[in-house]
Amino acid sequence: MTQVEVLAKLQLIFDDVFLEPPKLTPQLTAKEVPEWDSLLHISLLLAVEKAFGIRFRVGEVEGTKTVGEFADLIARRMMER
Repeated sequence: MTQVEVLAKLQLIFDDVFLEPPKLTPQLTAKEVPEWDSLLHISLLLAVEKAFGIRFRVGEVEGTKTVGEFADLIARRMMER
């Protein structure tokens, strides 16, 4: 999957998880989204793992700074399946 394809699928997940979903761009950060707190972050990660059929390793998501980096991580996890 390409970053664009992952972002498109991520947008659907964000639309379900957030009350006011942001428009995803590769440069978007969590700090730019007022609703994106630690509890919502956990819900988001669980939804992403389920939707993409992947599991994140401890600490690897925290290494991503932007939605684009997060999408690239998802794509890498999917290739490892």
